[in-house]
Amino acid sequence: MGKAQFQAMRQQSHGISDGVLARRIQNVAARTEAMLESLLTERAEGSEIMRPALLVEAMRYAALGGGKRFRPFLVVETARMLGVTGVGPVRVGAAVEMVHAYSLVHDDLPAMDDDDTRRGKPTVHKAYDDAMGVLAGDALLTLAFAVLADKRTVRSAETRLQLVRLLAEGAGIGGMVGGQLLDLAAEGRYPAFSTGLLPEDSVIRIQSMKTGALIATACAMGTALGHATARQKLAVDHYAQRLGLAFQIKDDLLDVEGDAAAVGKATGKDAAAGKATFVSLRGVEGARDLLAGVTQEAAAALQPFGRRRETLQTLLAFNMNRTS
Repeated sequence: MGKAQFQAMRQQSHGISDGVLARRIQNVAARTEAMLESLLTERAEGSEIMRPALLVEAMRYAALGGGKRFRPFLVVETARMLGVTGVGPVRVGAAVEMVHAYSLVHDDLPAMDDDDTRRGKPTVHKAYDDAMGVLAGDALLTLAFAVLADKRTVRSAETRLQLVRLLAEGAGIGGMVGGQLLDLAAEGRYPAFSTGLLPEDSVIRIQSMKTGALIATACAMGTALGHATARQKLAVDHYAQRLGLAFQIKDDLLDVEGDAAAVGKATGKDAAAGKATFVSLRGVEGARDLLAGVTQEAAAALQPFGRRRETLQTLLAFNMNRTS
């Protein structure tokens, strides 16, 4: 299925206009930015505890003023699809964004992906130093869990515990961090280690952990806030898994076709490093076809939600068309 076919499918299946989606994305991004502004301060929220100013400055440098706020958007819109609005989903989204920001800071370090720019500006370790990159990332990660455990996020202790567990699992050894290890191993960093998977299966597994796990977690946290039924959770989980895969395929295409200024970081690095991607395995056209098919599967997963799925449905087309 090509882009035109998907656009036609979207119009027939309770999507919203691109303009409405853009406004909703911008609204969530602005609310997330404001929440991060209020959380990343020298004085701890609701406390007299003071934090080191230089560390807070580096955390703010890493987390504020950039990014699509894609994961917070998934939290907020999944919760909204299930009837939950207000400040709670925004606080949860901000916590997820802190974890995402921490992962980028650490991924950019010389010992990992060794990147000099992120979102069009010097990476944290370039703006400060390597040690500050490690510390700012650590601080963002741990603060995220403090936010989730706070009664100001959700009154129900059971729901807060569920949110903490979901984020720990999605960001940890069986999710994002484990996926980063597999990604480094695939580049030949650890020659004695092998997953035993075929190349494309290996790329899919790496994606599902390194990139897809936090996307799936954001959606799952939205279902936790909305007290979703088992059937609803299953549908959202399938959507999120397909969306995460679609997001990575699009990233691989942007690394080949994208403009560095628009993407906000260097492009062409995957090919230069000999890294296996969906483009290197299938070619550009094959990757585009795979993206379209995965997108269609994600759209089908949302059907049980009827018209309430309109925003998450349109988000799939947004991913297909994005330039960064």
